[in-house]
Amino acid sequence: MNDLTTPHFADACLRLGVPLRLAPAGIVPLDSAHRIAGPAVPVRHVGSVDIFIEAIHGAPPGSVLVIDNEGRTDEGCIGDLTALEAKAAGLAGIVVWGLHRDTAELHEVGLPIFSYGRCPAGPRRPAYEPSRMVSEIDFGGARVSGEDVVVADADGVLFLPAADLDSITRMARTIATREREQAAAVARGTTLYEQLQFERYVSRRAEDPSHTFRQHLRELGGAIEE
Repeated sequence: MNDLTTPHFADACLRLGVPLRLAPAGIVPLDSAHRIAGPAVPVRHVGSVDIFIEAIHGAPPGSVLVIDNEGRTDEGCIGDLTALEAKAAGLAGIVVWGLHRDTAELHEVGLPIFSYGRCPAGPRRPAYEPSRMVSEIDFGGARVSGEDVVVADADGVLFLPAADLDSITRMARTIATREREQAAAVARGTTLYEQLQFERYVSRRAEDPSHTFRQHLRELGGAIEE
């Protein structure tokens, strides 16, 4: 899936009618070049790192630790030690609904980290709750379980149902291939206006105001906006 981006997967979901589950737009990678793709390991943070250690060592290599910290912006719930542990266990990365800390050290570790940003303070709960593994978490309004796959890059984070991953990936690849062909054609001098027969669309719309651009693209077999 390294040749595909989150926009390709998002478009594929829309094309297939798969509900789109997105992390909040503010969740960004520590390094803009970071990319993640792997099974989700949902964790709910309640003030202590023991839950992370338990989850990391119960997860298969290539998994993604997905942390529900309720979107808190007053504490960094993970740092370099958690990232080092996850990397040593072979995890693909960490996605946090909240903040991280130890930014300089995290850059050195190199594990892909996605969060709202940084905060020097660690967990600030007045009293720790007992930690326990959960089967499902909330991530900014998106429900995430161990039956999901995480894909993330500089454009954002998506949660995809593992059961539909093959069909979503096939559609995403079809869309990506078509877009690259269109981009190459533009580079050779054939504009999108020409490729998409836009003049024909405008003429048809003038005759039938109900005719939409999406309908026009379907007739042409185009990928953009479809």
